[in-house]
Amino acid sequence: MFAVRQTWAANRPLLVRTFYLATTVIANLRRDFVGEVSLSDLKGLIRTIPDYPKPGIMFRDVTTLLGDAQGFKAAIAQMAEPFRTQPVDAVVGIEARGFILGGAIADRLGCGFVPIRKKGKLPWKTIGQEYTLEYGVDVIEMHEDAIRKGERILIVDDLIATGGTAEAASKLVTRSGGVIVGATFIIDLPDLGGVKLLKSHGIACHALVSFEGH
Repeated sequence: MFAVRQTWAANRPLLVRTFYLATTVIANLRRDFVGEVSLSDLKGLIRTIPDYPKPGIMFRDVTTLLGDAQGFKAAIAQMAEPFRTQPVDAVVGIEARGFILGGAIADRLGCGFVPIRKKGKLPWKTIGQEYTLEYGVDVIEMHEDAIRKGERILIVDDLIATGGTAEAASKLVTRSGGVIVGATFIIDLPDLGGVKLLKSHGIACHALVSFEGH
C-alpha cells in the first residue's frame, strides 16, 4: 500500500517520508459498487417524513442514504453510469444536496463542477433564471463565466418533483452556450411530472428510484 523513502540532509537528522502507491490506493478507493447495492436497497435507505414541510407532503430525506458509506458510493456510481462513456466537461449541481452529489459525480467522471445557487449567494458576476413556485417565483444563479460555449454539461440534483428548478438550471446552461448531455437524480416523483417536463426540452433523464405521490 505504501513505500518508505529515507534521505539524508546536510547537518540534519534522517528524513523518513511515506509515499502511497497511488494506483493500488485509487483502485481500492474507487471500487465499483454498482453490483453490490441494489436499487431496492437504495430506496430502503431513504427516510420518509410525513407532513413535512407542510401537511400532506411526504418528504423524501436522502441524508440517511448519504450517511451510509456503501449506499452513498453506490448511488454516485449508478447516477454517473449512463454518462460514463460520454464526454462530459462539467457537472452542474443545484443547491444544496446537488452540491454533495454533483461534486462526487464530477470526480467519478473526471470533469469539473459548477454550482448553481440561490440568488445573491455567489461572489462573482452572475446570470439568473426565474422559476415558478407554488406561491410565487424564485431565482437561481450561476457565475457568468462558469461554462464556456460548447461545453457538455450534466445536471445533478437529489430529487426531481415538478422540475421547475431543474428546468431553470437547464436554461442557465443553454444561455451560457453549454450543451446538456442529461440530468441525473436519486429520486423521481413521477406524479408531479418533472421528468416529463425535462424530456419535453430534449433532456435525457436518469433517476435511481421513484415514489408515488408528493
